Amino acid sequence: MTENQGPAHKKDLTRRRVILAGGAVVAAAGVGAGVVATASADEEKSAASGTTAGQGEACYRLTSETTEGPYYIDADKIRKDITEDKEGIPLTLRLKVIDSDTCKPLKKAAVDIWHCDALGIYSGYESMSQGGPGGGTPPSGAPTGVPTGVPTDAPTGTPTGTPPSGGPGGGGGHSEPTDDERYLRGTRLTDQHGFVEFTTIFPGWYQGRAVHIHTKVHVGGKMTEAGYEGGLTCHTGQFFFAESAVLDSAKEEPYSTSTTTRTTLTEDTIYDQSGVTGGLLKLSYRKGKMARGVIGSITMGVDPDETHDGTGL
Repeated sequence: MTENQGPAHKKDLTRRRVILAGGAVVAAAGVGAGVVATASADEEKSAASGTTAGQGEACYRLTSETTEGPYYIDADKIRKDITEDKEGIPLTLRLKVIDSDTCKPLKKAAVDIWHCDALGIYSGYESMSQGGPGGGTPPSGAPTGVPTGVPTDAPTGTPTGTPPSGGPGGGGGHSEPTDDERYLRGTRLTDQHGFVEFTTIFPGWYQGRAVHIHTKVHVGGKMTEAGYEGGLTCHTGQFFFAESAVLDSAKEEPYSTSTTTRTTLTEDTIYDQSGVTGGLLKLSYRKGKMARGVIGSITMGVDPDETHDGTGL
């Protein structure tokens, strides 16, 4: 599953009623002068137009579906704190899940999130990700210098058929885990108001992708001793970060030690540039003191009657 598929591979979503609840966006304590708050253009436009669904809530389109990516693991780690002592800027992720037809909250929906660490490495795939293709530190014993000579078995002719769609960070072909690590992965159930919260770190980046967090929403299943089982996956998406916030994170360690070429939000081939509809988080943190922590929030509008597992995009 390659995340580097172009926009032509994205699903053409029709306009649906979706709500962005004011209660879903919770600012950091002591918000005031010196606090940086990012928001999507869609959110600002709708607020300005006065489009509401009661109690000052603005409506948007169905949240965009995206590829699952190759690094998904159904780990069934039901937990709020997914950090596992990984270094990075603390991130509190506050999510709300609603039915896109009724704008009502979905309670007891299972929400998965997973993302890379501050240097672009995914748990379960440490030997494969290494900061993404071309990123991170080369393994010991890696060949150096420039290859010489002419290959004797170079392919000839014009390639035919459908090109493979696998690749780090993308969709089109799931990769089997290479290790037992499961940091920065977790699942929680939404409460009666559709809210769920995770404690994690601000993700880093790897070659070819903007900074992002993966998510899935499952409905109709139940909690068992083995984890959340049954039901269907009604949403597979990704959360994105404003460019200004990513630049601020790059000033802090360990992000500042990364030598991987960074892809900007406008260059990313998965983000559809639609603001909150496309998964752009609203972020809040104190200017000049981002290392103290960031709060990110968003409302996801999903169709609980549809299956979107992100494997066919």
